[in-house]
Amino acid sequence: MNVQRLRTALAMIVVFACVEPALAQTPNPELEACRTTGLMALRERNPAIQDVTLDVDGMTVAKANTKVEDTPIRTIVIGDAYLEKGKNDTRRTFLCLIGEKGKVLLTFFTDK
Repeated sequence: MNVQRLRTALAMIVVFACVEPALAQTPNPELEACRTTGLMALRERNPAIQDVTLDVDGMTVAKANTKVEDTPIRTIVIGDAYLEKGKNDTRRTFLCLIGEKGKVLLTFFTDK
């Protein structure tokens, strides 16, 4: 009986070890909303920007319960982003504020 439990536990560990990398690759919806909104805003000012890549491992996604005047802020995202222009990538600090229902209220990239 103990051998059967051990086999079951080992099988579960193997399954979770295989599944976790796939789950880690699933994009965080808040990060993706910030990335796409930020990319659209950047392209309006500079059409040469092809893409924005967020440093997901270094990103801070913080839940918040605050307001800017009367606008509720529910999530704050801050970290490094890389702007792709042709073959060059430029690292920038990135800030994103998300309000009610996951609506992106602000995306901000430092100049350098």
